[in-house]
Amino acid sequence: MAIRFEQRGDAVRIPVRAQPRASRSELAGEYDGALKVRLAAPPVEGAANEELVRFLARLLGVPKSAVRVVSGESGRNKMVEVEGVAVDDVARVLGG
Repeated sequence: MAIRFEQRGDAVRIPVRAQPRASRSELAGEYDGALKVRLAAPPVEGAANEELVRFLARLLGVPKSAVRVVSGESGRNKMVEVEGVAVDDVARVLGG
């Protein structure tokens, strides 16, 4: 199953399956149609979400302010929106 990136205006929505408390932040492939991301942060007080935003912004070459978690803040399954990128670029960088 492929990752379901969705273009919404000038933003792209990325379904993410987060795995906190990893030894380092890295992409870990696909999980049930979502991008699986290992995060080097605990799921406490938003630390994992902050690490996810920082990590995706660095990979995609956008400022952290262009990346936000739009749903699933307290769970492993999240929807992340990245502004100022095209769906093709996201798929190329993140693998889709």
